[in-house]
Amino acid sequence: MAKPLILVTNDDGITAPGVRTLIHIMKKIGDVIVVAPDSPQSGMGHAITLDSTLYAEKLTIDEESEGIVEYSCSGTPADCVKLALQELMERKPDICVSGINHGSNSSINVIYSGTMSAAIEAGIEGIPAIGFSLCDYKWEADFSQAKEYVQTIVEQALQHGIPKGTVLNVNIPKLTKDELKGIKVCRQARANWKEKFDKRKNPMGKDYYWLTGEFELLDQGEDTDEWALANGYISVVPTQFDLTAHHAVQELNSWNF
Repeated sequence: MAKPLILVTNDDGITAPGVRTLIHIMKKIGDVIVVAPDSPQSGMGHAITLDSTLYAEKLTIDEESEGIVEYSCSGTPADCVKLALQELMERKPDICVSGINHGSNSSINVIYSGTMSAAIEAGIEGIPAIGFSLCDYKWEADFSQAKEYVQTIVEQALQHGIPKGTVLNVNIPKLTKDELKGIKVCRQARANWKEKFDKRKNPMGKDYYWLTGEFELLDQGEDTDEWALANGYISVVPTQFDLTAHHAVQELNSWNF
């Protein structure tokens, strides 16, 4: 029986410890091809490159990934998936996995996430896709506690398939392996960022702005990703890329256009 073909990507860049960990986990499951940004692309959302050229360089990053085909791409996470599917892969992958992101992509963060946008781009193309994130922004974050869970989730997705029109948004709390309680399928918590811009001056006296803010949880439900993470569980949120607010269609049709 042929091994599944797995496309691996991320938004922290091809050398990030998170994606190196994900690559090594995926090697246990199937044949792996990596197409990832050549530099960090966090917060890029679903941006694509339209006004400049794209480059993809074939390379080897570490000894553990020897034999795996890897490309470093000059574009965004969404660009990486588009280029992989249209130019760099000889056949359609069985699954696309993105991450492991350094930092949470739960709740409203999914909107801004390059990690999830890469997975969503694959989903749009009809490929089962999962975005993985660890709730630790440090470059030297410890991903070891989540390895077995990541492998299990991908194997289950390959076995059962992912519901059509959705991708999975998986977030892992910053806990030890012994502290993790398991996996919960959740809904996205209602939350927002209370943002402000810190106005500063550069040495030349010119004003510049630095975005800051605080995460504001507006949802006390016990079926959300934020609740699961706060209570020691890995959260799995089925995320759709149809942005239609279907519940509002009937109301809008009552308007006098």
